[in-house]
Amino acid sequence: MTAALSAPLPLPCGAVLPNRIAKAAMTEGLADTRGRPTAELERLYRIWSDGGAGLILSGNIQIDADHLERPGNVIIDSEPDAAMMAALSGLARAATCNGNHFWAQISHAGRQTMKSINPHPKAPSAIKLGLPGGQFGTPLAMDETDIAAVVTGFVRAAKTCQQAGFTGVQIHSAHGYLLSQFLSPRSNQRTDLWGGSLENRARLLLDIVAQVRSAVGPDFPVAVKLNSADFQRGGFAFEDSLKVARWLEQAGIDLLEISGGTYEQPKLLGIEGLESPEEQNVAASTLQREAYFVDFALAMKDELAFPLMVTGGFRSRRAMEQALQSGAADVIGLGRPLCYQPDGPKRLLSGADSLPQMERKLHLVPAALSWLKAIKMVRGLDGFAMQYWFYSQLYALGKSGAPVPDQSVFASFREVEAAHKAWLKKRLQN
Repeated sequence: MTAALSAPLPLPCGAVLPNRIAKAAMTEGLADTRGRPTAELERLYRIWSDGGAGLILSGNIQIDADHLERPGNVIIDSEPDAAMMAALSGLARAATCNGNHFWAQISHAGRQTMKSINPHPKAPSAIKLGLPGGQFGTPLAMDETDIAAVVTGFVRAAKTCQQAGFTGVQIHSAHGYLLSQFLSPRSNQRTDLWGGSLENRARLLLDIVAQVRSAVGPDFPVAVKLNSADFQRGGFAFEDSLKVARWLEQAGIDLLEISGGTYEQPKLLGIEGLESPEEQNVAASTLQREAYFVDFALAMKDELAFPLMVTGGFRSRRAMEQALQSGAADVIGLGRPLCYQPDGPKRLLSGADSLPQMERKLHLVPAALSWLKAIKMVRGLDGFAMQYWFYSQLYALGKSGAPVPDQSVFASFREVEAAHKAWLKKRLQN
């Protein structure tokens, strides 16, 4: 085993991660129309537990059925009945079968809810996503009752997952979802206690952290996923992120995952948005060439004492070990490679040099028409279509236990679109 990657990590709450590799949260789309985990989802997470990561994060577990990130999300939006508890417990057993941690990523999509699910989702302010295509409707500004329901929803989901056998929770406050929307002055233009100053914009996140901690107790890991920046003009900047991270440290979280971007500026996927990304005042390093957000973690680490997880772009064991040894990260998050090589962590821990880089081969726009990628919108669509290929790999792992790496991006796009339509149709019938 490689020493840096295989070293255990004690967390502030007393829990210990068995190694420094995490399976990062990825949306699976494998829950039934009531939001219950299925046999396919269990199979997927058993495979990942066999894969060797010391920490596995679930995909979005949504607190509101009207605010899903996509069809097929797991949903905990009320007190669970016996069937739901049995399904969640089965998922937790499968995902921890090799002694690793399994944490629930709890989320609310806010204005990033597709129109097919909710034409007028709730958000901090009535500001529509600046994306073409008409997939997202104009949101409604939340009132005090809506905000109180969000806090209750996060707490309920955290407590439910703890009772079901999950070993921790992660509160999703990144990637332009609801809590990230509250943090950004671009999407939060409120003038009450929930908007304006950074203290006000961070109030909802900090209230949720405090109440979740109270509900699950001092010994249960509570983590947060936070944007290093939104990379948008007038958005959540790195200086804001560092301040919020300091407040989260004072609030007693156990791990902070550093990511970045939104649907409008999808830095998290390595995709360019429709506008040029806003530069951040952070020194560049050679590590950044492979790992998207490691420089932000390096800058944060000088000011924070609690563990950081960095996700995005890691492929080589050398870069992962360098990030750990430099102090930039305490945990390395891996996402896309584990869609087609789910035992990647075990391979790395046994000395493999790197994980395969499938992204270079996956494009909706054929090579003969590559000149079209000079158009930003086409480049963005190509990147999002590529994402559907990764979705199809998770479908295959859940259904058959094996990926389908030879499937084309176009076939994957059609498969996922068909699955979404079928899920939505069945949901309406129910």
